[in-house]
This record gives sequence, C-alpha cells and structure tokens, in this order.
Amino acid sequence: MKKIILPLMVVLLFVLTSSSIAQTSDQHRPNTLDINRKKIDSLDRKLFEIIGFREKLVREIGEYKAKNNIPTLQASRFQEVLKQAIAAGKKQNLSADFVTEMMNAIHKESLRIENTITGQGN
Repeated sequence: MKKIILPLMVVLLFVLTSSSIAQTSDQHRPNTLDINRKKIDSLDRKLFEIIGFREKLVREIGEYKAKNNIPTLQASRFQEVLKQAIAAGKKQNLSADFVTEMMNAIHKESLRIENTITGQGN
C-alpha cells in the first residue's frame, strides 16, 4: 500500500503544481477574446481610413461636377455601385440588407460632401 501512496502523492503534487503554473501563465497571456478585439479595433481604423480616402475622391468628383454643372445625385450610378457592393458582400457572407444599409449611409455622406462643394441641395 505504501508503495502505491507515494507515487500517487508525487503525481498529485505534480498535477497541482503544473496546473497552478498554467493558471499563472494564462493570466499573463492575452486570451483569444482580447487578441481578436485588438484585431477588430485595427480593422475598424483601417475601414475609416479607406472611407476617408473614398470621400477624398468624392470631393474631387464634387469639384468636377461643380465646374461642369452636373447634378450631384445620379441615381443610375448609385444603383450600379449598390449592385456591385451587394455582389461583393455576398462573397463575404454579408446580407444584401446590411450592404444596402451601409452603402446608403456612405452615399448619403458622399452627397452631403458633393452638395457642399456644388452648392446643390441646400
């Protein structure tokens, strides 16, 4: 019996010690949730950089439209952009409703910028 108890105690001690070491190191290691949240934060910043660059191009288009007396709202062009966005979103498993809502928000901001430049829509 004594021959069994000593090895069991050694194993038990090893298990308890290694588990507390693992818990201690886990506390200092970032978990998957934190890592993924940091990745999402980074991607959000990149999204706004891309949208900002897009709106810079919108300003250039607004200046062109102002010089050439072109209306800011061109519904057929937006429908074309929306159709392409929905197709691209579908490839990323995004719903058409989500893509439409997102593109409508971006388009609304683009029109606001163009209208400021062209003086239309005031």
